[in-house]
Amino acid sequence: MLDAVLADTQSKVQTIFEKITIKFDYRLSEPILYAVSGGKCIRAFLAIESAKIYGVAECQAVRVGAAVEAIHAYSLIHDDLPCMDNDNFRRGKPTLHIKWQESVAVLIGDALQSLSFEILSEEKTSNDPLVRLALISTLSKAIGAKGMVYGQFLDMEAERQEKVFDLAAIMKLQNRKTGALIEWSALSGPLMAGVDNTPLKKYAELLGLAFQIQDDILDVEGEMKVVGKRLRKDYLAGKATFVSFLGLSDAKKKARLLIEEAIAELDTFGKSSENLKALAQFVISREV
Repeated sequence: MLDAVLADTQSKVQTIFEKITIKFDYRLSEPILYAVSGGKCIRAFLAIESAKIYGVAECQAVRVGAAVEAIHAYSLIHDDLPCMDNDNFRRGKPTLHIKWQESVAVLIGDALQSLSFEILSEEKTSNDPLVRLALISTLSKAIGAKGMVYGQFLDMEAERQEKVFDLAAIMKLQNRKTGALIEWSALSGPLMAGVDNTPLKKYAELLGLAFQIQDDILDVEGEMKVVGKRLRKDYLAGKATFVSFLGLSDAKKKARLLIEEAIAELDTFGKSSENLKALAQFVISREV
């Protein structure tokens, strides 16, 4: 069931990108479509499902999903660059700077970031200009100097410092690098519906942490041909991770507890949250 819903999300998001990029120079549209393809579209899924709970039209929610996937793709492109993680494979295929070149990768990442805000700014995303402004404002904060970018900065700094991170520092780093965008995705639905206080906030926080713990587990236990990217890199780089701090067994236990708490937060929504509950279970059982 979840596989089918995720596949449907991927298809709808890809269709939006194809319609938008058809007007671009093919030398830009080709790497853009390459960058946004092949992912699980978990963030778009969160945007669409949270919007469904609050009665937001799917055609609007899918556009928000495309916007957040554009941001996610841009962050991966830049993360893979030689000056960052220097990765050659992502989603089972050569990274953008390998398939094209480094300068192209930088520009495509930049283009995807601006494309995300372009999508959110259009009336097709919401008839209410205040909603569009709120989406843009909150997303810019989630990915900026207090959010995702800060998390990436802390991650890079950790490689250059001899100081050993404690669990609180690891959680701070990952809450920003990974969690901020996941949280924004889950909160975009209630934001579009004009709802401020929602259990989805706590759900998203817990889900984001569990997601990163599972990433750390896959870095140790996964197989490259399945995961689709270079593994053991955090271990070889001596990075502080949930696994290195907690140990493999306790990291798995921590992820399971986080997911149990996340699912409990959704009980108030009844059957309308079944897909979000299924996603939570998927996050800690996935092999990619």
